[in-house]
Amino acid sequence: MDSHSQVLERLRTGFRSGITLPLEFRRTQLTKLLALVKDNEEQIVKALHQDLAKPKFESILSEVEIVTNDLHHAISNVATWIQPEYVPKNLATKLDDCFVRREPLGVVLIIGPWNYPLQLLILPLVGAIAAGNCAVIKPSEVSSATDCLVAELIPKYLSQDCYAVVRGGAEETKALLQNRFDHIFYTGSQAVARSVVQAASVHLTPVTLELGGKCPCLIYGRINIQAAAHRLVWAKYFNAGQSCVAPDYVLCTKATRDALVPALTNVLEEFYGKEPQKSPDLSRIVSARHFTRLMKLLEKTKGKVVIGGQSDEDDKYIAPTVLVDVEEDDVLMGEEIFGPILPILTVEELEKSIELVNRKEKPLALYVFSDESSVVKTTMENTSSGGFCSNDGIVHMTLPGLPFGGVGASGWGSYHGRWGFETFSHRRACMLRGWALERLNGLRYPPYSDDKLKWLRWTTSAHSTCSLM
Repeated sequence: MDSHSQVLERLRTGFRSGITLPLEFRRTQLTKLLALVKDNEEQIVKALHQDLAKPKFESILSEVEIVTNDLHHAISNVATWIQPEYVPKNLATKLDDCFVRREPLGVVLIIGPWNYPLQLLILPLVGAIAAGNCAVIKPSEVSSATDCLVAELIPKYLSQDCYAVVRGGAEETKALLQNRFDHIFYTGSQAVARSVVQAASVHLTPVTLELGGKCPCLIYGRINIQAAAHRLVWAKYFNAGQSCVAPDYVLCTKATRDALVPALTNVLEEFYGKEPQKSPDLSRIVSARHFTRLMKLLEKTKGKVVIGGQSDEDDKYIAPTVLVDVEEDDVLMGEEIFGPILPILTVEELEKSIELVNRKEKPLALYVFSDESSVVKTTMENTSSGGFCSNDGIVHMTLPGLPFGGVGASGWGSYHGRWGFETFSHRRACMLRGWALERLNGLRYPPYSDDKLKWLRWTTSAHSTCSLM
């Protein structure tokens, strides 16, 4: 097995050869990546079920389809994305070609998480390939079946001179990060992100961080409580709540809570039956360690369990759980839950809920459920989050045209569609000049004078962009 330095040297040699630059190469690699996903759909679904007991429906929707959609989008649009972007000129640059040129960064590192181990590893790779980079990808060892499958398939489909998979746990990742990359794209926890940033700082490597945070769901004003319950349950318990954009807690009035809880009870039974553990549509907690963490939260909370609460350690199963009477300082409000546990906090006024949200770190996503446009507008205009969605959850991240990413503690940078291409591109300012207008250029040469300065200021000012020729 090659060492990290040997892998990097191979990829750097590939990048320096210029092989990744032509449009046709980028399209070919993206098309092969699309074939990888399509040809191996059954194996992918099987691996995801091994790792998380993901139902086929959820695997296809959130891992296969979202990746293939992004790939189709990139294949169709990369020819446009790589075109130079011409900018307005002033009189002094009237005869020059002035444009922004997108250029690849070089050899980039993509570190994926375990909760969506295919989607959150491959989507950044789509942007990296479209932008003309070589890439090292590091799957999560926690989702071991998908890790193994990715390591097997990538070399079969993509150029081994340009793309490589590196496997291993925390120590291997730490060693990998000691190498110099041209960009690092990390998806995962805030705690590990700090280590990634520290390692990147040694080489002054730019970093994109896709993290998480406590995504709130505010429910105020008139509301279709049944529709709200359906969408909230689906968004929260999809992948057993192990989604960085899952609603983490609910803020609503006591009256809304009292109507919502029975609706949630009915919907959970409708979705998963009277015995959710027997439902084929409910994922499991990824590992014993994560199961233990979630159970400790349930043990320490002062909130009241009104739905669920059952668990089975051997099966890594925690029932879809809802708690009420949760206070802002409760243990459930201290960190991202990342599991099938939903606390409901009662706050009588929308403005007070917004104040509570704003006291916390900025979340990756923020949801508001209301039939009143004023509630939606007030919430959107007075909060900050990576993404915002009204009257639904998670679905905003499925549209390639929208940037997906956090703000503040929930992440730096964004991707999906063109946004991924831009993340892995250097926007190079280019000015191509000839020898014309040398008399005009002479205004900047010594000996200086007030008249020269006056004319020079005029030719370079904004109002001199009008055509005089």
